[in-house]
Amino acid sequence: MITLNEGDKAPAFKGTDQNGNKVSLADFKGKKLALYFYSEDDSPTCTIEACNLRDNFALLKQKGIGVVGVSPDDEKSHKKFETKYQLPFTLIADTNHKVLEQYGVWGEKQMFGNHYMGVHRTTFLIDEKGKIKKIFKKPKNKDHAAEIVKAFGL
Repeated sequence: MITLNEGDKAPAFKGTDQNGNKVSLADFKGKKLALYFYSEDDSPTCTIEACNLRDNFALLKQKGIGVVGVSPDDEKSHKKFETKYQLPFTLIADTNHKVLEQYGVWGEKQMFGNHYMGVHRTTFLIDEKGKIKKIFKKPKNKDHAAEIVKAFGL
């Protein structure tokens, strides 16, 4: 599972967003970034988290914090999710789990006694120097933007 720690250099990642654009950690050099990993587009819990970030996006932007979501869904699913909920931030399609594995959030889960592989919802706050400032292993879905701002000390 997550082997990264606060203070570690954030793993460089590359992916494709909901619009077919290439996105990488290097695009955020010199900026603050909330990199959040979620299980599935349009699932109840993930939608609450995404909508909280959407509703507070102006504040996050004002504080200089970028937002990027990553899930194993494909570009088409991300585009539908973005459109349905008017999400103003980037969603990376990680269908091969490469970024999920780099950050240690793809692993075994359990529900109702059944074991399966999936995403452990986690947010990494990355500072302007590319270091991990904070790791939220259990983000507060309805209050996640406030957690992010507070953790950045803004």
